[in-house]
Amino acid sequence: MATEHVQQSDQQTQPLHLAYDTALLDLDGVVYAGPAAIPHAVESLDAARAAGMHLAYVTNNASRTPATVAAHLTELGIAAGPADVITSAQAAARIVAEKVPAGSAVLVVGGEGLREAVRERGLVPVASLDEGPAAVVQGYDPTIGWAQLAEASYAVQRGLPWVASNTDLTIPTARGTAPGNGTLVAAVRTATGVEPEVAGKPLPPMHRETVLRTGAQRPLVVGDRLDTDIEGAFNGGVDSLLVFTGVTRPEQLPEAEAKYRPTYLAADLRGLLAVPSALEELGDATFRCGGWTVAPREDGRLGFGDDRGTDPYAGLRALCAATWAAADAGRPVPEWRKALAELGL
Repeated sequence: MATEHVQQSDQQTQPLHLAYDTALLDLDGVVYAGPAAIPHAVESLDAARAAGMHLAYVTNNASRTPATVAAHLTELGIAAGPADVITSAQAAARIVAEKVPAGSAVLVVGGEGLREAVRERGLVPVASLDEGPAAVVQGYDPTIGWAQLAEASYAVQRGLPWVASNTDLTIPTARGTAPGNGTLVAAVRTATGVEPEVAGKPLPPMHRETVLRTGAQRPLVVGDRLDTDIEGAFNGGVDSLLVFTGVTRPEQLPEAEAKYRPTYLAADLRGLLAVPSALEELGDATFRCGGWTVAPREDGRLGFGDDRGTDPYAGLRALCAATWAAADAGRPVPEWRKALAELGL
């Protein structure tokens, strides 16, 4: 089940897959975890697509080509083609193309996904400053080493425009958390003292690229990360659905800044097919959602009433509404941890 954002004035009466024309879906932690599909993802996406929702897969990973990503999705049982995949490499290549003449050479520090995106814009990927590039574009690739980072540093020191696909500090792998493109960008930044222009989530170029490629009129961002997916939706001025199949934990939400607050909450992608529970402000800092009512107690803590709903994420939404309302009004945020524990999330 999904739960509605406190700041929306009109309650959603349709399932999300009917209320929005396009789902902008993050991949890792939302659709799959490594090589395997996340439970309920395939059947939920099939149902949403069958009902007419356009599904677009949006990733900050610049190393793989859209065709490679689409092939992986197809292997998992999700119908997808290269045109359904939007990458930060494509957003970065568009920025570069707007800065340099058509046909220019571009120093690419990254994988085939980034090189393909550069070629798609009519530019020529090169690997050395000696080949006369007009700009530098950098994206994650596990084979990047000192020589490539040094080449990028030399080019940036010459004053060439420098665009990074994203600055995610870490990436999830089957063995654990590993350094992401942000750590590689940091090496060039340290060597040069220059900041790159960044294309990927949560910044606007990625949202622009996605809307241009999908033609979305009423998009819904679906993700598992507050600092890329949800902040990206906030920056783009569109609604978002946070699922708890990836990195975000419920305890991160009650004190989240406005830019990290999702419109809807759901356990997994089944929330895409659900009608969000109505959120009501009852007065006296009391909120109700999906049968859960949360209000301040005499000891200063937030607590739930005796009536309980069946969806704990609706309870979480009521709890967040209370803490966010206090924060936005400049009041002390009531202690909420015991109430969260009651939800069993």
